[in-house]
Amino acid sequence: MAMINRRIWLLSLAGSAILQCRQTPGTRDVDGNKDWICPMDADVRSDKPGLCPRCGMKLVLKIPERVEYPLEVNCAPEPAQPQQPLQLTFRVLQPDTGTIVNNFEIVHEKLMHLFLVSENLEYFGHLHPTLQRDGSFTLDVNLPYGGMYRLLADYYPSGGTPQLAVSTLFLTGRAPDTKLVPSLAPCKSTNLTATLRTDPEELLAGLESRLTFSLSPTDNLQTYLGAWGHMLAASGDLIDLLHVHPFLVRGGDIQFNVIFPRPGLYRVWTQFQRSGEVNTTVFTLSVKSL
Repeated sequence: MAMINRRIWLLSLAGSAILQCRQTPGTRDVDGNKDWICPMDADVRSDKPGLCPRCGMKLVLKIPERVEYPLEVNCAPEPAQPQQPLQLTFRVLQPDTGTIVNNFEIVHEKLMHLFLVSENLEYFGHLHPTLQRDGSFTLDVNLPYGGMYRLLADYYPSGGTPQLAVSTLFLTGRAPDTKLVPSLAPCKSTNLTATLRTDPEELLAGLESRLTFSLSPTDNLQTYLGAWGHMLAASGDLIDLLHVHPFLVRGGDIQFNVIFPRPGLYRVWTQFQRSGEVNTTVFTLSVKSL
């Protein structure tokens, strides 16, 4: 598993997860002070133990070698049908023995995060499967459309490193077609409105883009699952998925730094919490070639 800066997750149907951050083991400085590092944001360092100020994870002295822990996904009943109760079961496997992992570290207040996106990009879910006694996770869902869904699971096996795994789920039938067009109009959600500005104004594939969301009203904004915001960006063909957390927060302005891997249209969902209510905003961005 390779790494990029500031915990940007990038996935492809053709490849495994790529986590971008700096791969630095714990060391001692010239005065002999121990160097504590965040396993998620490896550019965050401290001379004493504690929690990462960016993602809230426990700092460690040394990041283990990054090894992929495979994810096995099952669905019942089969064939899976839209608008019917389904149970998803997730099993994280030891890379060397293939046995089920049953000990996990908490990531953003949960043991597992799951993102679900329908093939027409009209359904988005940020859900949290429940750990069972045997180490598996289960999640009950009722999905609105037939066709393909992309699944993105975020988990952290104890003794390993944070993982991001992708899978695909197929339901009978197909989803209604959606014509994806760029949309930067302010997005109103449950109890706030988000306005988006981009820097640069014309987004370019392969270069870092700064996406700043201005939230209104700004009173009673709260962290949600240990962060001031959560973002999932999906390319129009669902090949690329990016999971990002804020890089900078100034009052009601929340900035995400993103590297879009390819030109094309991307649908971007962001989640913010205000007065106990989780708001999900949606924008569609056009990314150009260099």
